[in-house]
Amino acid sequence: MSLYQLIGGFVVRHWRAYVASALMLIGIAVLTVWVPRVVGKAVDGLIAGTLSGGALTRELFTLVIMGAVIYLLRVGWRLQLFSAAYQLGVELRTRLYERLAHQGPSFFNRSRTGDLMARATNDVDAIEMAAGEAFLAGFDGTLTLILVIAMMALGIDWRLALIALLPFPLMALAFWLISRRVHIAWRDSLDRFSNLNDHVQETIGGVRTLRALGLEMHAGREFAQRAGAAADANFRALKWEAAYEPAVGLTLTIATALTLGVGGWLVWQQELTVGELTSFAMYLSQLIWPMFAAGWVLSLIERGKAGWTRLQPTLAEPLSIADNGTTDAMPTGPLRFEQVSFSYGAQSPNAIEDLSFELPAGHTLGIVGPTGSGKSTLLALLLRHYAPNSGRITWGGSPIEGYTLNALRGAISWVPQEAFLFSATLAENIALARSDATHIELENAAELAALHDDIARFPQGYQTLVGERGVTLSGGQRQRVAIARALLTEKPTLLLDDALSAVDTGTETRILSHLRAERSEQQVGSPQQHRTAIIVSHRLSAVAQADNILVLRAGRIVEAGSHQQLLHANGWYASQWRYQQLEASLEAA
Repeated sequence: MSLYQLIGGFVVRHWRAYVASALMLIGIAVLTVWVPRVVGKAVDGLIAGTLSGGALTRELFTLVIMGAVIYLLRVGWRLQLFSAAYQLGVELRTRLYERLAHQGPSFFNRSRTGDLMARATNDVDAIEMAAGEAFLAGFDGTLTLILVIAMMALGIDWRLALIALLPFPLMALAFWLISRRVHIAWRDSLDRFSNLNDHVQETIGGVRTLRALGLEMHAGREFAQRAGAAADANFRALKWEAAYEPAVGLTLTIATALTLGVGGWLVWQQELTVGELTSFAMYLSQLIWPMFAAGWVLSLIERGKAGWTRLQPTLAEPLSIADNGTTDAMPTGPLRFEQVSFSYGAQSPNAIEDLSFELPAGHTLGIVGPTGSGKSTLLALLLRHYAPNSGRITWGGSPIEGYTLNALRGAISWVPQEAFLFSATLAENIALARSDATHIELENAAELAALHDDIARFPQGYQTLVGERGVTLSGGQRQRVAIARALLTEKPTLLLDDALSAVDTGTETRILSHLRAERSEQQVGSPQQHRTAIIVSHRLSAVAQADNILVLRAGRIVEAGSHQQLLHANGWYASQWRYQQLEASLEAA
């Protein structure tokens, strides 16, 4: 879709506002071109001595009334136009947000946050201006140009009008050359701003790391360099925009010289009156606005094109995981991985290789292994953040891609390695997925996550603001807030992706014992009522009580069994267990 198609579709949907604005502009144009006619007749009347006293007063009063009406109409069309044009910005930002909200991690792995923010701000603003200011300025300028030329040619003298318009083709050529440079310059300016925006976002997000490494001055110099590059690109774009004005000025200067020369000769030959020449000169001055409008419109259109060129690919980007499922019911039953393989790119080795296992409903599965063995990737495949390259994943006997994403993820509470907290209160962060939760329910979830006692020590308790990304909390507290948030949802499946790595062993033991106690309380009726859990951890004590444990290495299962079975096997798990137990005993001593 081109920018013109986008704006055309928007205008059709909001035609009432555009038609009302156009009617007001027609009224403005008619009154504007009528003013020189009134002035010319008044000049001829004064020269002939036929206009004086009350008649002159009436003519002046008429001019004042026309000026007042023009002013009111100009205010009215702007209110009508921009109230509609701003809706295009709202629509585009809403579309962009919805698109980004449904994209998977693979999209964000190759996209920059600052660049996406720039597309939602500067780029949308440029398109918005093209749909509003440019559209109506173009209409107003074109209408005024037609009426003024008609009045010059038909109302005064067609020969003089033809002479006055001789320089205008040269101006059109200059506009065409300038507009090409303006588009390139604005595209570069938007790209530079995006680069600057991305740098600022990264710098502010990592400001504590920069301070710890003493890199403030280096970061400042890099920011100054990028800010300077953005300013230079913006200046180049404005410089090319400014080239429109000399082209207009030179054209009108030549046209005025030709008009005064030829018009003076016609007056001398008594083929033109002084009043008519005065009116013609006023009409010629009224051509300034259509000419400037043409330059302004071309500039705004080129800005809008540059913005749309950057924004449109993001809006048209296919979803990294297509939501083609037809089953809206949440999945239940056993979970199976059947010879699943996956890699993050064509040139990357497999992160998961020929993986097969079954997890009955209501059971707990522990997943351990060295760094880079594919533990987190396994959970990402289950969440459908990515799709397997081969093999299949079934839940309750049905492929997981047969479920809608809402149904699939509605059955899963996921606590990632890096807990993300919003700049809100502790209560709001815990109740993120359940805004209707009572305070008692919040406390119960916090108790299960061994967090309630910590919160009780804060002066504002659950109403404590955690700051951006939970900056006021420790790493362990952030993880426990995320765990409490997941437990509050009471979804049938819980995924803990190394979510206890930042807490001490004592706190870990408390959390795991609370989870086991909760599961034992749920064990009433069929096993389908139990909460299924998958615990990924580097700390083996976190999975020791699991019903089954998988040991991964290079994406493959190299050991499997219960805690005792793996100890008797005397493989990697047993060796790592002894090492961690020795480490824990030394820390306790």
